[in-house]
Amino acid sequence: MKISEVAKMVDLPISTIRYYEKIGIITDEYILREQNNYRNYALEIVNHLNTVKNCLAVGFSIHDIKSMISKKGISKEEQIRIIKGKISEIEEAQNKLENSKQDLYDILELDITCEDGFGKY
Repeated sequence: MKISEVAKMVDLPISTIRYYEKIGIITDEYILREQNNYRNYALEIVNHLNTVKNCLAVGFSIHDIKSMISKKGISKEEQIRIIKGKISEIEEAQNKLENSKQDLYDILELDITCEDGFGKY
């Protein structure tokens, strides 16, 4: 498949696909070079890129994904550890947001106004 076909199938800009190739998210196993040096992508690239998109959507960074790809496979235990670690990060972020929300409600309850200047009652 040409890069434009891949881009349409996975709903990513061509520039993102090129970037992923440059940084190693897309490995050589998915790319075939034609004699004119054009890229021709294997059909499996679609599943690979959809997995990358899903990982990004749940909070993994590009660095995290690249690290997992570079390992060329991880054990079930390692996979569980990574996922549980991400769940802990999400729970921590949720707690911080909940605390921030409560702090804002507390400020509303104090009935602070800024008409006379910030922080002046």
